[in-house]
Amino acid sequence: MKGTIDLIKEVVTVDSLRMETVAETSRTVFAEIDSISQSEFFAAADADLKPEYRFTVFFADYEGEKLCEFEGDRFAIYRTFRNSDRVELYAERRAGRNE
Repeated sequence: MKGTIDLIKEVVTVDSLRMETVAETSRTVFAEIDSISQSEFFAAADADLKPEYRFTVFFADYEGEKLCEFEGDRFAIYRTFRNSDRVELYAERRAGRNE
């Protein structure tokens, strides 16, 4: 399936009192959206992960983000794999955010 996802980057700023503030920026990119294969599911489960999706985006669109949103749900990107001019983003649902 083809669609869009929002890649989310966390930006940390430090003020004059050395207090850190975390802000998020997001941008929408086109992606191929697939469910996780059975072998990926079991391999990730060994590491206490609960993968749900594999998002494939153009390599130039990915800037190392660790979070994304798809259909209103937030996901953590736990693994990436570069394949030529594309990168596969393996994502699990972010606990506590969607309930």
